[in-house]
Amino acid sequence: MPKYVPRIHIVLYQPEIPDNTGSVGRTCVAVGAKLWLVRPLGFHVDDYHLRRAGLDYWQHLEWQVVDDWQALDACLPQSKRWYFSKKGVVAYTKAHFSEGDVLVFGSESKGLPDEMLRDGHQQCLRIPTRSAVRSLNLSNAVAVAAYEALKQCGDVRS
Repeated sequence: MPKYVPRIHIVLYQPEIPDNTGSVGRTCVAVGAKLWLVRPLGFHVDDYHLRRAGLDYWQHLEWQVVDDWQALDACLPQSKRWYFSKKGVVAYTKAHFSEGDVLVFGSESKGLPDEMLRDGHQQCLRIPTRSAVRSLNLSNAVAVAAYEALKQCGDVRS
């Protein structure tokens, strides 16, 4: 069987809500992305809500849990990273995505750490919303960004 090569990588940095992570996993299956979860997690990976939100797609998901950011760096050393944050200045539609890119999202309550955003400031992107909304739900933000990345890389493939 040929080795799985994801179109893009989706990283959830310290996610807290299993339902969101399950929904993100489902999106990853739909677009051909690998899901990376960076500890600490706000749930157990065998959590009922995680699997329920991912439905029967979880068995098709390529995913990996890493202990910290350094471990992720070791697994994806050459990949270009895009950091999604409400603090980003560049709209996600202005980025130039390529296959193999890494889309990084923070936890539901804290987002990404400021030092991570400073280090990657040139790749810090935002999804514009009206001022009445603080931020999008994590799983919605991942879906919006993932489909834009794939639109730029070519259509979703099986």
